[in-house]
Amino acid sequence: MKKVLIIHGPNLNFTGIREKAVYGTKSLDDFNKIILEKCNELGFEAETFQSNYEGAIIDKLQECYFKGVDGIVINPGAFTHYSYAIRDAISSIGLPVVEVHLSNIHARDEFRKTSVTAPVCIGQICGFGVNSYILGLEALKMHFM
Repeated sequence: MKKVLIIHGPNLNFTGIREKAVYGTKSLDDFNKIILEKCNELGFEAETFQSNYEGAIIDKLQECYFKGVDGIVINPGAFTHYSYAIRDAISSIGLPVVEVHLSNIHARDEFRKTSVTAPVCIGQICGFGVNSYILGLEALKMHFM
């Protein structure tokens, strides 16, 4: 059974509260339930993690290297656009990582169109709400085949 980690970055704990027109009305707990059900369906052993702190996300990424995690789905939130530290952590662990976003970052503010993390990921999926995570998990499953 493949081990996967789903990382939710900053402000995703406010999903369902903030900017409902952009991020929807489901809470992070609702998302995690949907995500973990999909992981079970795909035969993944899964863990979810959320942090508003860059260092905590980096620590969790590095922990994956030592704990035998096989793949990661990450929504880096705003860190997507400027965190070279998270980019370097993703690059250094050598695991397949899929970057996901709830909204279509390419159809929003100009600064959101640049991802410094995507180039070290196996792919990026955005614009499908919670289904971005589902598609990311399916992409990991295909990558493992």
